[in-house]
Order: sequence, then C-alpha cells, then structure tokens
Amino acid sequence: MQNVLKTYLLLGALTALLLIMGSMLGGPNGVIVALVISLVFNIVTFWFSDKIVLSMYRAQEIYPNHPSGLFEMIEKLARRAGLPTPRVYIVPNQAPNAFATGRGPNNAAVAATEGLLEMLTYDEIEAVMAHEISHVKNRDTLISTLTAVIASAIMHIVAIARWAMIFGIGGRDSDGDSEGGLLGTVLMLILAPVAAVLIQAAVSRSREYMADQGSKSLVGSGVPLSNALRRIESYSSRGRNILKASPETSHMFIINPVTGKSVMALFSTHPATEDRIERLLYG
Repeated sequence: MQNVLKTYLLLGALTALLLIMGSMLGGPNGVIVALVISLVFNIVTFWFSDKIVLSMYRAQEIYPNHPSGLFEMIEKLARRAGLPTPRVYIVPNQAPNAFATGRGPNNAAVAATEGLLEMLTYDEIEAVMAHEISHVKNRDTLISTLTAVIASAIMHIVAIARWAMIFGIGGRDSDGDSEGGLLGTVLMLILAPVAAVLIQAAVSRSREYMADQGSKSLVGSGVPLSNALRRIESYSSRGRNILKASPETSHMFIINPVTGKSVMALFSTHPATEDRIERLLYG
C-alpha cells in the first residue's frame, strides 16, 4: 500500500512539474501540443512493445511440455495470482535475467534467459518468475508508459523553449522580460529534465519493490528471490553486458543489466539489490 501511494504521489509530482513548466514556458497550448505528441508516440510504443522487445532479444516462445518445465511453472504461478497464463519465452543468452512485457494481463509475455534457467535452482527460478508475474498483475507496463508520456512531454517543452530562447521567439511581456523571469526560465530548462528523470526512476524503483513483495506472497517466502537476486547481481557486477541490453529496455529486467557502479543511485531504475534483499527477508 505504501508503494502504491508513493507511485501516485510521484505521478502527481511529475504532472505538477509539467503544468508549472507550461505556465512558465509555453502556456497551456504548448503543454497540450507536447502532451499529444508524447501520448501518440508512447501509445504506439506501448501497443507494440512486447513484439519489439521480444524480437530485440531473439526470444523464442515455448509451449506446454517444454523440457525446461518453465511453461508449467508460469501456468501455476499465473493461476495462483488469478491471471490468465501469459505467453512464455526463453532468451538464448547466458546472462541470468528475466523480464515481463505486454499491454496488460490479457496480452502479457514473460521471458527468462537460458542462463537464468541453468544457474539458478528451481525455487530461485520460481521466485524470479513470480516477480515477473507480479509486474503483470500490477500493470507496471501501463504505469511506466504513463510516466514516460508525461516525462516525454516535459522534454518536448524544454526542447521547444530552448529553441525559442535561441531565436528570441515568444515568452516576452511588455517590459521585455521573459515570463517568470529569465533566470527562472533558464533554471527550469536545466532542472526540469533532471527532475523528470529522477521522478521516472523513482516510480520504477517503487514498482520493483512491489513486484518483489508479490513474489514473496506467491511463493510463500522471500528467501528464494533474495538468493536469486544475489546470484544475478553477482553475475551482472562483473561489468559484462552480455545481453547487449539497451538503456531504453534495461528497466524491464529483474536486475538492470547495463547499470554500473558509476551510475548514481538516484537515477537508477532499480533499487539497490541489498535494499531489496533486506525488505524481502525482514520487511
């Protein structure tokens, strides 16, 4: 419940930032135009995201009686969560990881890498896939798309405002000062994109905590997922992005495969693994 409230508060903050920028930089018409452009772009991405991501990682769909037993595991977890069985995929890659995608519970897909199936125990794999099923149940793809729409609109407004300032177009009052003051405008152009990225990352981290707790509820213990996170993190910390994951899709994985130690924690789409483990074991 705490993470749900946090998500709503962060979305509210992102929306407020958009409205403040609109009043300072472009007025309501600028906000509407940027929002419509971002909405169209992100809806198209949202609608076809599953096909794009699965194709990007060469994921291969599997069916009942596959030797891995993964389909039956997902079927059992989905039934326990009260969801339709999603499509199940295996990614031909030795890096241990997993992700969920799709527009919602009726169009979902979950994927595990070959490395995950080979390196983890049955209980650990089950806990990881329960985490992904929880993402489906929580409609996290929809939440991430919503935050992307608003953040994208902010980026569009900033880009328009920068070009307007370069060419001296608009935003001037009768005294020749920019609306909200030149200093305020410049600060907004610098800080607004950073704030949008920070809020977007915070929403993502909040949803990861929720999916962790969902896994704990589905399998009855936080221990298997804790062990799995340690193993995956240990592999990822070697600094090799064997998955060739792009920054645009890395937030989908249970452990971000492209986040290095040099990246500031505030900008990370995932909570620190040790924090996740502590919540799973003692939260």
